[in-house]
Amino acid sequence: MPPTTRRRLLAGTGALAAGIAFSGTLSELFAGTAEAHGRRGYGPLVPDPAGLLDLPEGFAYTVLSREGDPLRSGEGTVPGNHDGMGAFAARRGRTLLVRNHENRHTARLGVPAVDGLIYDPAARGGCTALELDSRGEVVAERVAIAGTAVNCAGGQTLWGTWLTCEENEDRAGTNGYTKDHGFVFEVDGADPRRTGAVPLTAMGRFQHEAVALDPYSGIVYETEDAFERPFGLFYRFLPDRPLGGTGSLRAGGELEAMRVPGVPDLSAVDEPGASFGRVEWVPVPDSQARRTPIREQDFGPGGITHAQKLEGCYWGGRSVYFVSSYARRGEGSAGDHSGQVWKYEPQLRRLTLTVVFGPGTDVRLPGESPDNICLAPGGGLMVCEDGGGAQHVIGVTRRGEVYEMARNRQNLGTPGAPEWGEFAGVVFSPDGETMYVNCYRPGTTFAVTGPWG
Repeated sequence: MPPTTRRRLLAGTGALAAGIAFSGTLSELFAGTAEAHGRRGYGPLVPDPAGLLDLPEGFAYTVLSREGDPLRSGEGTVPGNHDGMGAFAARRGRTLLVRNHENRHTARLGVPAVDGLIYDPAARGGCTALELDSRGEVVAERVAIAGTAVNCAGGQTLWGTWLTCEENEDRAGTNGYTKDHGFVFEVDGADPRRTGAVPLTAMGRFQHEAVALDPYSGIVYETEDAFERPFGLFYRFLPDRPLGGTGSLRAGGELEAMRVPGVPDLSAVDEPGASFGRVEWVPVPDSQARRTPIREQDFGPGGITHAQKLEGCYWGGRSVYFVSSYARRGEGSAGDHSGQVWKYEPQLRRLTLTVVFGPGTDVRLPGESPDNICLAPGGGLMVCEDGGGAQHVIGVTRRGEVYEMARNRQNLGTPGAPEWGEFAGVVFSPDGETMYVNCYRPGTTFAVTGPWG
């Protein structure tokens, strides 16, 4: 079915200068207060004398945790490569953060191996959990899962656990691994031994990035981050025990991949508001990819729909949103862009291109590689930039205006500074008063407070 295109560039020089276009139906995605909708950001960024994090005037940060510091549990040191993160309400007014560590087998600071929490002793990825008191101070920090590989992003369940995703599909015997990888694991940050280190194999074995859970049906949507052809797919997992609580996803289910009829590659769509009805879901032939990666398998007549660099995924209102970080014709994509945000409405089986970034935009604005993304409690989006040059957390208002919310100074203009100073894991506290965000390298977790409105 050909797309029904309708283009509407919202007024506001900020959006146009950044090369960002939006669809005309943003009320669900950009919900928030009238005050927030009338504001374009929080003002210019103020250089941080400490050289860590630039923020607008009136905002302040606290460093909660840094790689190489001792874990408060005494289990070892804080691992590196901070990535996706979830925030949960905990007992006695506390907040629990569960943080991914995207460590490969060569990682210098792996997740400490803790008995009862290890999947593969040869793998160095996993998660750590931080517990904050009502004043925002760290009172506990522990290993939550170990022995997993390249834990990139994930998603929160409705019952207070974190689904951490392995962006890796190495088999046992590859890179020294003793077990197959490419799975999702459920992590209880408050009581890690409750969930242990059990792969949710029915959710598929592929280069997982992020997941989002439909609170009405219990269906779990999953993105696959593949930057080389054949590119990744967008999946849904239909659990046998939907919304069953901790451990219920181990009961199994069916994995399906999205097919948009007539659209083999999402990067070919460049009209914000382009909408596709009658989206199809095709059963995955071999969800364990025993012989062939899922994205290379035969899905029958009509094929399957691919997209380069599918990353962030989250649920909002009655829709699931997911991000394509970028697409490049020179790497095999059907089109060029510097980021897309897609919206899928399950009840209508409709897919809509909601936001387009770039190309040819200023790197200092959100024109390059949106990655982790979340809804801001006051309205609009917060987007982690993962590209070249200075790295930012970018805000996008309901009106389509963009602003810089934070800038990483740890890697800015410093000879010999570590690579990958991207932001990751942006998330707000349950009360909406604090933004938590990670710097990937050097691994740093920040808490940002201020007049969010």
